[in-house]
This record gives sequence, C-alpha cells and structure tokens, in this order.
Amino acid sequence: MDFKENLLEFLSEEETTKLLDSLCEKDHHAVLLNTEKMSDEMFLSLYPNVKKHPYVEHAYLFDKDEYQLGKSLWHELGCFYIQEPSAMMVSALLDIKENDLILDLCAAPGGKSIGASFKMNQNGLIVSNDIARNRANLIVQNAERLGLKNLLICNNDFEKIYDRYLDKFDVIILDAPCSGSGMFRKEDKMIEDWSINKVYKFAEIQKNLINIAYKMLKPGGLLSYSTCSYSIEEDEEVIEFLLENSDAQIEEIKGVKEAYINPKKPIGIRLMPSLFEGEGQYICQIRKPGQKKETVFEHESNYKTTLPEACGDKSVTKYGTTYFYLNNIVKTFGLNIVRYGVKICEENKGIIRYDFHFAHSLKNNEYPNIKLNEKEVKDYIEGNVIIKENPFKGYVLLTYLEIPVDIAKSDTHQIKNYYPKGLRKKIA
Repeated sequence: MDFKENLLEFLSEEETTKLLDSLCEKDHHAVLLNTEKMSDEMFLSLYPNVKKHPYVEHAYLFDKDEYQLGKSLWHELGCFYIQEPSAMMVSALLDIKENDLILDLCAAPGGKSIGASFKMNQNGLIVSNDIARNRANLIVQNAERLGLKNLLICNNDFEKIYDRYLDKFDVIILDAPCSGSGMFRKEDKMIEDWSINKVYKFAEIQKNLINIAYKMLKPGGLLSYSTCSYSIEEDEEVIEFLLENSDAQIEEIKGVKEAYINPKKPIGIRLMPSLFEGEGQYICQIRKPGQKKETVFEHESNYKTTLPEACGDKSVTKYGTTYFYLNNIVKTFGLNIVRYGVKICEENKGIIRYDFHFAHSLKNNEYPNIKLNEKEVKDYIEGNVIIKENPFKGYVLLTYLEIPVDIAKSDTHQIKNYYPKGLRKKIA
C-alpha cells in the first residue's frame, strides 16, 4: 500500500488530491508569546505583518522569509516559542486548570508542555518527559530560555514505572511517536522514510502508550492523544483500541471549523494543510469516568536557604552543590530527573554562581537590576564585558526593556560576563 492508497482509506478521491496538492505548497510557521516578557501590543509593533492564530491566544502566524524570529534578540530573551500552527492546537484545546498536575509523556522538544505552562500561568506542575535523554535536554534548553517555573523534566520509559502513578494525573498529553506523514512539507526525508510497515510498527507502540497513559489518568481526568500522521491505523484505530479495552469516553472537540472529521470513524479531529494553515495533526481527547479529586501539592522546602528573597516563597531543594525550586511539589517514584523546576545556582566552597535559568525566571522587580541598552545587551550576549558605571557591587540582574537577560557580577564600573558560553552569539 502506498501513501495515496492509505489516504483513500478515509478520504475521497477529491479530498486526497487536494491534500496531496497542498503538500507542495509553502509550509506555515507560528509563534506563541511568553506574555510575562512580551505583550501582544509590543510584538505587533515589532512584527506588524504577522497574522493572528485563529484559535490560540497570544499566537501568530508569520512568514519566515520576512521575519527571522528564531535569530532575533527577542527569541534569545525568551519572549516567545516558535511552533508549528497545528501542533500548537494540542495544548490550546485542553481544558487546563491552574492547579492541575499534568504529565506530558513524549514531550521533546517541549512545545506542548510550554503551551500548557502558559495556559496555567506557570502554576500547578507539569511532569515533562521524554524517553531519550538528549531529547529531554532540548526541553531543558527551552525551559531555561523561556524562564519556565513549573516544569519537572525527566527522562523515563514509563512502561517500566507507570504502575507507581496509577490514577495520578489530572491531564495527560500523549503526542505519540508516529510515521510522520503530517510533516511531509517540512521534512523531505519523512516522505522517503514512509511505508505502511512503518505505520503498522508505530501503531503498536501507540496502543501500548495510550494504554499506559490511561491507567495513569485520574478518574475525571482528561487525556489528549495526538500524532502528526494521516494514517487511521495510528489515529482513530488507536483510540478504538483504547475504547474497546477500557471505560474511556470520547470528549468532543468543538469549535474548530476547519477540522476534518472522518465520516467512517468520527473519532477526534484532523488538521490538514488543504483545510487549515498548518501541517497535518490528529487530535483526540479522552475522559476517564468519575469524579476528579483535586491534587494536593506540597510546599515545604527540604533545605533551608539564605538565597535571595526572590526564592522566599518557593520550595527550594538542594542536590549536591546545586539549588532548584518548584512552586509545587509532588512525591516522585523512579523518575530520572533532568531538571527539577528552576535551577537557581551552584554553590562551591561558599562561592555562589547564579544560573541563566534563574535569571530568566525572574521579574524585573524581584532582584536589584541594571538596565542595559540595545547595544549593551547584544554585546553581553556575544560574550563581552560591559563597561558601565552603576551603584551595585556583587551580583545584579541585567535587564533590557524590563526583560531579564542574566545575573552577572558588577564592581560598580564594569559587569563581568556570565552568559553561558554555549549560548553566546552575535545578534544582528
């Protein structure tokens, strides 16, 4: 069976032709604002030719040939996250409460966790997991840049530990690994690698993952299942498997007028480039019957600290010589933790070195700060010492237009550069 024949399992000949034709067109790009750092008004003043995302709040579609957002100063400062417009819908469509405990099971590079974190105003707690350590590190990089405060990032095969988390999570996001046909416009290699056997292989993996995920979902909780595949074997048939083997119930997704619903198997929705300004995405939401009990978080630190007042209302934890904080804490069993909330600092022989993640998590009024101008902030990101008379001696927060840049050391005449060496770059 070739790809067209696979599409014809649920699309008409005309619909299939339109979809295949759309795969030759230009792909779409979108950006999700971190409104703690940048308002919609400020973004639109900088990039007036963007288009509002039709369904996602504080999100905009843009032409990457016109706006190189990923290379901008604002991207470096954590003002937004660049994400594919359809993938952005997964978190946007979820009914998330600020005090929820969420598991993002296959999270890297972190887009769904980021979208959920913004919807929660960085409250509650998101366990953001990826089975591959190098991919989990991508989530860390994005959390640091954006200054996210409510992510516990881990690197686990939950098949081995799911029984420790039965009926645990309010919301579970399962953006399952798949054959990738929904990404054909973005990656030519996906076209070359596609085969029906690959579809069948991933379908078995997906059935196992959704079974595990459902068992970890609280009664009354919500599970979001998504793929970037067009194949019904990886989409509707995976949901049918869960329905046949559990008490799961479909939660209808309403209000997305461009969504395609399979008339033969009306389960979930599809976003397709022939109908929607984005790539291929299948999304289905599942509810576990029952009355949901509110998650009770812990707030007590396991380490008493004399760290800055900015950490005063946080739960501070020390691992070795490194301090972290999370606003909310839950008991963890068997998690390989890669990042425990915000990394505050390293302390070695009484010498403290504050972290980039901590700096980006702060607000302008939470720490003594020096305001940099545009030239100074670009020089600093490039790795240069900043010569600037100022009233501070010791650690100080550097800001640009009230956006945190880094925590560095001042002697009142110059500012030593502490920007992470791996992130230093020249910004035009």
